[in-house]
Amino acid sequence: MKKLSDPKTRAIMKKFRIPFVKQFLTKTEEHAVLHAKKIGFPVVLKISSPDIIHKTDVGGVAIDIGNEEELRDAYRKMIRNVKRKKPRAKINGVVVQEMVPRDSRELIIGGRRDPQFGPVIMFGLGGVWVEALKDVSFRLIPIDRNDAKNMIKEIRGYSVLQGMRGQKPVNFKLLEDIMLKVSRMVWKDKKIQELDINPLFINDKKAIAVDSRIVV
Repeated sequence: MKKLSDPKTRAIMKKFRIPFVKQFLTKTEEHAVLHAKKIGFPVVLKISSPDIIHKTDVGGVAIDIGNEEELRDAYRKMIRNVKRKKPRAKINGVVVQEMVPRDSRELIIGGRRDPQFGPVIMFGLGGVWVEALKDVSFRLIPIDRNDAKNMIKEIRGYSVLQGMRGQKPVNFKLLEDIMLKVSRMVWKDKKIQELDINPLFINDKKAIAVDSRIVV
């Protein structure tokens, strides 16, 4: 099995109409500045490497970069950190991404082909929370809309999605739509062995997949 490159992963996401964050792979600091200006500040920087799965662990992610000076500083610091902590990792470049809305919640939607049960889909709180809380639900693929609704309600963090401290509820219909698309993706593309969209940011208006991983 092998992990697909970021461009190939995004191409599959686009094929199944899963919304993905605006981003550009850059090779130099000047290239990163150019594309950040195209996207508009604030932006996010992420290291691009087939040898690095957990980017935050090696200093490979910088968020909420508000201007060119901050971007240049973050870019140089990121390259130094990654080379120090993963000296043998192949670095393809640095990805410049649009910053997601601040009121978004982080989710994970995943899929895999289990040797015993076949294709399954997973849903839960994303980002660092998925490892800390393990607050997820599962279903056999394919799922229907009722399955998606029940998976969402089953997690302990459901109240976070409903809105807390003045936050509006997330767009549940949009979330269900994306879960159905992931189910269809894994069901139709038999080459996919593992898939993770983490995090998927969502608020009351829009949802954006920020990072994803596909193993074939």
